[in-house]
Amino acid sequence: MKLHNVIERLDATGADFAGSTFENVTFAGSGFKNVSFAGASFDDVNMAGWRIANADLSGLNLSNANLAGASLRQCRLSGTRIDGVLVEHMIAAYNALAKGNAEEAIAALKM
Repeated sequence: MKLHNVIERLDATGADFAGSTFENVTFAGSGFKNVSFAGASFDDVNMAGWRIANADLSGLNLSNANLAGASLRQCRLSGTRIDGVLVEHMIAAYNALAKGNAEEAIAALKM
């Protein structure tokens, strides 16, 4: 599936968006549960207030995305990238900073 120039509040359960492409899309305030966005691509998207739970986001690529207030719960994030940076590295950097270790945080982002 490819969506381009769409503005829609969407609530979906059990949907499969794996491998889909979303460009210049607004899904602000949308909710997703038990869905797959595995290997999907989001470019120039507004996902503010996005609520997603129990989802497969592995290999998802987000570029130039507004994620303000977004909530992700119990999601698979392996290989997920935001503006080219692996989410696993972002989490490792956050955890290092929470422990006061700036050097470890920088190293995590350079992996």
